[in-house]
Amino acid sequence: MINRLFLKDHLSFEEANLVFGSGLSVFTGVSGAGKSVLMDALLGVFGFKDIDARLVEADCLYEFDMGEYGIESSDINTFKLLKDKSARYFINNQSISKKNLAKIASLHLKYLSAKEISEFENTRLLNVLDTLAMKKNPKFGDILAKFRAKFDEFSSVKKELEKINEDEKKIEELKEFASFEINKISNINPKEGEFDELIAIKKKLSKKDKIEEAWGKADAIFAYEKAVMDALHISDIDAGFFSDALNELKVARSSVNFEDIEDMDIEKILDRIEALNSLVKRYGSIKEALGVLETRKNELARYEKIEFEKHDLENKFAKIKDEIEALGAQISASRSEQIVKFSTILNEYLANLYMSKVSVSLNQKELDSSGSDDVCLSLDSANLKNLSSGEINRLRLAFIASEVSITEFGNGVLILDEIDANLSGKEAMSIANVLLELACFYQIFAISHQPQLSSKAHHHFLVEKNGNKSSVKELDINERILELSRMISGEVITQEARQFAKKLLCIKD
Repeated sequence: MINRLFLKDHLSFEEANLVFGSGLSVFTGVSGAGKSVLMDALLGVFGFKDIDARLVEADCLYEFDMGEYGIESSDINTFKLLKDKSARYFINNQSISKKNLAKIASLHLKYLSAKEISEFENTRLLNVLDTLAMKKNPKFGDILAKFRAKFDEFSSVKKELEKINEDEKKIEELKEFASFEINKISNINPKEGEFDELIAIKKKLSKKDKIEEAWGKADAIFAYEKAVMDALHISDIDAGFFSDALNELKVARSSVNFEDIEDMDIEKILDRIEALNSLVKRYGSIKEALGVLETRKNELARYEKIEFEKHDLENKFAKIKDEIEALGAQISASRSEQIVKFSTILNEYLANLYMSKVSVSLNQKELDSSGSDDVCLSLDSANLKNLSSGEINRLRLAFIASEVSITEFGNGVLILDEIDANLSGKEAMSIANVLLELACFYQIFAISHQPQLSSKAHHHFLVEKNGNKSSVKELDINERILELSRMISGEVITQEARQFAKKLLCIKD
């Protein structure tokens, strides 16, 4: 539900601040007063239209799913359009593109003006038939649930089978590749930690000669130990520091030995390091190479028994396919039984809207998660895409009303642009009655030129223009009588017009 609309510097409007309630809100006024300008502002702030306003804000009471856009929904979500050199859009003060804004808004708002037929998507039409079927047979819901669960299993098995068939086409190549990697790693037979140990040994071996040569020269210091001690004693100097230092040097000297690598074959070590290094370069580490080895062994084992897997999957696939086709046939039969009832309800609304009957048929399509049924609508044998905008909008209105009547559910905002334009009084009243039904479920905004629809509004707004400036206000009951009278008789309001206006409003003198 839209709670508030604020706009500033939008064509003929300097400023407007409107508070909305639930139900049906109608905007009236003489031609050129700014009704469409106001409606465009409402559409523009939700990304449905390009407008030339400096600022538009709308507060919406609805929990939108905006997580993927990084926006958290609030109890009241504020949509904002700011325009300087270019238009910028915000939800709860967080910037968003116009395209994504419209996607988010369309979850709750429907604009019934553009010539499009998304209202008649097959899944939505099927939902109506399924609701009717469940009302007749409560077990139909269980059949649907079982079908959908089976179809998910069917899709999963189908994917597995398709992968096996793909693998089978290149099985020899895959086996050859797996065997190559298994042999490459197995022939080297690496152990975790081995590469680092050998590198450490290599470093030690590479410095062996230099270390021994250096210590050969340094060992001469021990030959002068007695001479230094005597010199210190004669000089009455405490020799403890020298003795301690020399002892630490002897310990350090004794730690330098190459006994552990004395018998090692340096060439073999270098060859081993080179072999292990080739695995590290290819796989990243010895650990990862061992992981690849295990994976390739499993793959090779699977390739060897792929024929058995394929046979089992083919049997499983065929069995599940038979099951879902049987369930699909049950579902189709139940839906077929409801076509007449759905068609009757829809055509009753169309008759009330002074439109020709619609033919509803159920055709077969490729089996998917919704079954194998395709609901087709045609008006006087004409394709929906060939209908005029006015016909499409009334058909959409009839369908939404039928949907609400059948499912007993509806939620959101409907925005109608001159839905009763060029219609007779009877036709306008029929549209008003349909909208009143929908207003129990939807918040509805409509521009009207007819007193019939305007008289049924829960909230009646008058758009006026003085000079070049437009204004809008919600009317009280006396102001509504005056505005309806104007709509009936024109600028010169007659007593008859006032009486008719009161009659429309069910006001007794």
